[in-house]
Amino acid sequence: MKFKVLVHVKSDDVGVAVEEIAPGERVGFVSLDEVGFEGLIEVLDTIPIGHKIALKEISSGANVIEYCRPIGIATSNIKTGELVHIHNIRSLRWRDGR
Repeated sequence: MKFKVLVHVKSDDVGVAVEEIAPGERVGFVSLDEVGFEGLIEVLDTIPIGHKIALKEISSGANVIEYCRPIGIATSNIKTGELVHIHNIRSLRWRDGR
């Protein structure tokens, strides 16, 4: 199986595309932190290289976790396999206007 998604930490909500992925593809993911943590995911949107894909359902208002840390808040419900980007997540970096 060819892995197209890299997961930094097993418990993350998102992974990063290591090449562009088309909707409808079933792609493999693998984790950097735990040997043997891998799986398949069906892609719902075009995922450009370097962009995030949801590995699990994320409810609107929930923290989005990457590197074991919240990186943003979901602004809508996000389905497994969807692109995670500015249209459905608000960054925590600028949450206080900083």
